[in-house]
Amino acid sequence: MYSLDGDLANAHLRDLHHDAQADARARRVRNARRWHRRAERASRRAQQAQSLIR
Repeated sequence: MYSLDGDLANAHLRDLHHDAQADARARRVRNARRWHRRAERASRRAQQAQSLIR
C-alpha cells in the first residue's frame, strides 16, 4: 500500500513539475514576442525619425 501511495505522490510531483515547465516555456514565448514587437516599433520609429531628418 505504501508503495502505491509513494508512486502516486511521485507521479503527482512529476505532473506538477511538467506543468511548471510548460508554464515557464509559455511565459518565455510571451515575453519574447512582446520584446520582438517592442523592437519592431522602435525600429519603425527610428526609420520615421530618420526620414524626417533627410
